[in-house]
Amino acid sequence: MKKILFMLLGITLLQGCKKDFLDTKPRDSYSNATIWGSQGDAVAALNGVYNGWESGGNIIYRDCMSDNAYNQFPWEGYEKFASGVATSADPGVDAYDYGTIQRANWFLDNIDKVPSSSLDDPLKNRMKGEARFIRAYSYFILSQYYGNVPFADHAVTTEEANAALQTPKDKIVDFILKELAEIAPLLPLSYDTEIGRITRGAALALKARTELYEGKFPDCISTCRQLMTSPFNYSIYPSFENLFRPQYVDASGNKEVILTVQNLINNNAEWSLVAMAPNSQGGWSSIAPTQALVDAYETINGKTIDQEDSAYDPKQPYKNRDPRLDQGIIRPGLLWMGKYFDPYTKGGLDLKGGNNASPTGYNFKKYIANVGDYKNTSYGTNINNTGGSFIVIRYAEVLLTYAEAKIEANQIDASVYDAINRVRRRESVRMPEVTPAQYPDPISLRALVRRERRVELCGEGLRWFDIKRWKISPIVMNAEDWGSPNGTVNPTTGEFTWLPRGSNEKAVVIRKFADKNYLLPIPYQQLTINRNLVQNPGY
Repeated sequence: MKKILFMLLGITLLQGCKKDFLDTKPRDSYSNATIWGSQGDAVAALNGVYNGWESGGNIIYRDCMSDNAYNQFPWEGYEKFASGVATSADPGVDAYDYGTIQRANWFLDNIDKVPSSSLDDPLKNRMKGEARFIRAYSYFILSQYYGNVPFADHAVTTEEANAALQTPKDKIVDFILKELAEIAPLLPLSYDTEIGRITRGAALALKARTELYEGKFPDCISTCRQLMTSPFNYSIYPSFENLFRPQYVDASGNKEVILTVQNLINNNAEWSLVAMAPNSQGGWSSIAPTQALVDAYETINGKTIDQEDSAYDPKQPYKNRDPRLDQGIIRPGLLWMGKYFDPYTKGGLDLKGGNNASPTGYNFKKYIANVGDYKNTSYGTNINNTGGSFIVIRYAEVLLTYAEAKIEANQIDASVYDAINRVRRRESVRMPEVTPAQYPDPISLRALVRRERRVELCGEGLRWFDIKRWKISPIVMNAEDWGSPNGTVNPTTGEFTWLPRGSNEKAVVIRKFADKNYLLPIPYQQLTINRNLVQNPGY
């Protein structure tokens, strides 16, 4: 079996892809001409396209590339990029992966071979729409990471792959938007039993995200409006904390989730939970929220902590804060898993900076509000081997996307405030609603919606995309990242007592940002395989 040492790692030709697609037959017992004989063959092949199209690890670790989180283990690679020292030889942040695109193209090249007597046109068109979405999503991620990338809309040979030229990013974006517009009508609003499949709402939500990122604000507004009206029935889930727990993510009553990526216990188990969890629950604390993220949460009266009338007390920094802080981040003194979280006591499992403990004193709480969800349940036996789903797109993002696009298009009206308030008035949050009197102009509204995106969507892999498109990376990434303030936690009450920082205390990390860091470096291995590839500037 030949492997395509392509523009990415580990892509295989059709022969090499077959085992991924059809595990039920020996890899050498069929040919491309014989595996398209029935609807079952087509379904199995499409399931192969879904396999690995996204992962919870990709989503969560991506925040470590931004000012939201710190990646404490060098071999994972994200911190080298965030600190501005990554090179094309570093394996850690290597997203130059065309495997999913190759599988999708192979599926689309061959699906019409299935006899119409076995696969009717409506189902065939739906399946094509699913594969085209996954291909479009993969190109979206590639173009955001690398800018100009090789493009193929058919399964490629080794020779084609190893000689491919880069296509300008704007052409890739045009392709993505055209594909998503065309496939949306082919896809159902929902599925009765098939959780995790691509829907019409997913296609439009990715289209809106792409339009926002590329500054196509009028188009983005129009796309969001479709998702905000009939026949769609999306709404904000009442509990912010439960929204991410496995038993609720894909529940029929959860109308906020638009798209998830699924994981199966003992199959494609999701390991990133162990990367998030504190040491005291068997985790590694690989992904540690920063103090800068914690400081972004407003006080309970809707003020930022630096406003004079916010009632923020730096010696009691966690009191009277936006409820999303305690529902989304494990912080000192928080009651979690039956104990008050304590990153200060010497000898404690969660001692800040200790082995597998958070270096910042914070851990993300999303997905691990109750680690027991994954222990000896249908979702797993422990956090190293779990099922469940990770959210790729949800309705709160759509509402904030709509508000931002309206602001940037200079179309500020009541609907902008309503969209933001629909997120803030979530039942478990109930932050004060914002008004035109408080935020009367584009400048103040822009700051508000950017802050809302940060605290609402942290840990969901969007912050790096946001800061680079807002062109604020040189400000927020050329900075020291600190951890939680010093203090003690009363083990009985959880009361936090502030202590001054020591004179010799240092920041967790000092990061640097240069213009080259708006893009990732093309991996050195790909440059040696395909001499037509041009490295991104500065690397």
